[in-house]
Amino acid sequence: MKTLLPFFLIAAVLLMGCDELMSEPKVDATTDESMKASIAKVREAMPESNRAKFDEAIQLMAFSQISLQSLFAEGAAGAGNLKGKMKDAVNGKTGAQIIAEANQIKIEREQKQKEQAIQEIKELEDKKQNSSKAREELKKFEVTRSRFYKEKRKYLGEQAIIEISVKNGTSHPVSRAYFNGVLASPNRSIPWHEDSFNYSISGGLEPGEKATWSLAPNMFSGWGKAETHDGAVFTVTVDRIDGADGKAIFSVKEFGEKEEKRLAELKLKYGIK
Repeated sequence: MKTLLPFFLIAAVLLMGCDELMSEPKVDATTDESMKASIAKVREAMPESNRAKFDEAIQLMAFSQISLQSLFAEGAAGAGNLKGKMKDAVNGKTGAQIIAEANQIKIEREQKQKEQAIQEIKELEDKKQNSSKAREELKKFEVTRSRFYKEKRKYLGEQAIIEISVKNGTSHPVSRAYFNGVLASPNRSIPWHEDSFNYSISGGLEPGEKATWSLAPNMFSGWGKAETHDGAVFTVTVDRIDGADGKAIFSVKEFGEKEEKRLAELKLKYGIK
């Protein structure tokens, strides 16, 4: 009989613990009023150190049910369904259960975000690699001469002129070429003007062909407003060329400073080298 006493004491303690767990207040989302009152009761019963976690958790669980796509698709009915889902998410749960489920939602979201980030990193890496290859290929579409100057026209004032000579050293016919121009003085660290421009080539430019174009930018464009300066050098590089079908053959525009910065940020955040 004496040997059974400790067993009964342990059982009694466990039962007391179960009673306490069963008596722990739960959220009653039957009505708006009962949900508001029961949430306050659940919060009050929790240790003060956990109340901030509970506030964050209950908001997270409620708003995790929101689907903007469903709201727009279903209209007023969608709003009603959303309210019901928000109630179901917390109904009958204790404060500890709500915090635990909210933590699980966080873990799942972080995992999904990481998976999406890894996919984005891969796409950016591919774009970077393709951009590097394109840059090498675009060197074959040479700008052999470039000038920028202002030409006086009767009654029309000054007209900006971009004059460039090119040679198509690629193996593709080119229907349009895209350029980046920099007007700078050798003794200055900041260019006077830098901007892009493009030209649709009448009849195209076949492999091995050369051409010289005199372009007159719109007077309200960046180049139209750019000023000439003594000793300034006009440098032009090729950013993209389109083929006979009007689609890009080679382009470095897919991966620039913005994409480079985004790639570096993602790699740093997720510890990827």
